[in-house]
Amino acid sequence: MNKKILALVLGKVLIVGVLAGCGSKQAATKAKETSTVAAKEVTLTVGAALVPHAEILNFAKPLLKAQGINLVVKTLDDEAQLNPALDEKQIDANYFQHVPYLDSVVKEKGYKFANVGKIHVEPIGFYSQKIKTIGELKVGATIGIPNNPSNEYRALALLQSKGLIKLKTGIANYSATPKDIVENPKKLKFQEVDVAQLPRVLPDIDGAIINTNIILDAKIDPKSAIFREDENSPYANIIVVRQGDESRLEIKTFVKVLQSAEVKKFIKDKYGVAVVPAF
Repeated sequence: MNKKILALVLGKVLIVGVLAGCGSKQAATKAKETSTVAAKEVTLTVGAALVPHAEILNFAKPLLKAQGINLVVKTLDDEAQLNPALDEKQIDANYFQHVPYLDSVVKEKGYKFANVGKIHVEPIGFYSQKIKTIGELKVGATIGIPNNPSNEYRALALLQSKGLIKLKTGIANYSATPKDIVENPKKLKFQEVDVAQLPRVLPDIDGAIINTNIILDAKIDPKSAIFREDENSPYANIIVVRQGDESRLEIKTFVKVLQSAEVKKFIKDKYGVAVVPAF
């Protein structure tokens, strides 16, 4: 009887030991897997305009997290500093500009950048606190336009599309100023203003061509535009990286997530006509 009891006790001890060993192996395997995931996680720091760019990026954070990317979104008071920040390796990518603007800056500064994907279009529009229709625009009216080369051309091109002015032919590199206007039947006057300041000057002028991200940031209803670009605008906002980084796996994954169905739905649901997916 004593032998049977001893055998039974030893058997239980053996079973407990085996189970403990299995538990240890499972715990070790889980710890190893967790360690592997942590080791694979990559941090990407992306500079962005506040609205809608940073909002879109923040929405994508959990989607990127699931892909092993820890996204850090960095916004600056002066968006013009986002390209220098990228050039100086303070950030891994930026998201605030369209191709014509990028081309003009690269030509001026000599940056070695690469465009890795289109995300959205913000149709610029004509806003006014003094008139409700284009027909109310008086002779000699003052129009505010952005003072940077690519957006200035874009604004003038929009006015031309509405028959308000005519630009000279052969303009290259998306660059034009009021000096390039050859027909101006309403004798419109133009006030060149820093992009971010255009909403502030609206009370003092007859109207202004303003980028949608600036309109959203200023809490102005984008539907209040008297006229705007249509959905075929070539001015899609893009993700920009330093040349050579476009082949990095985490950059490719980052762009793929931003061009996903989930992000497209978010853009449409949140912004409506103000921001249009470009993918």
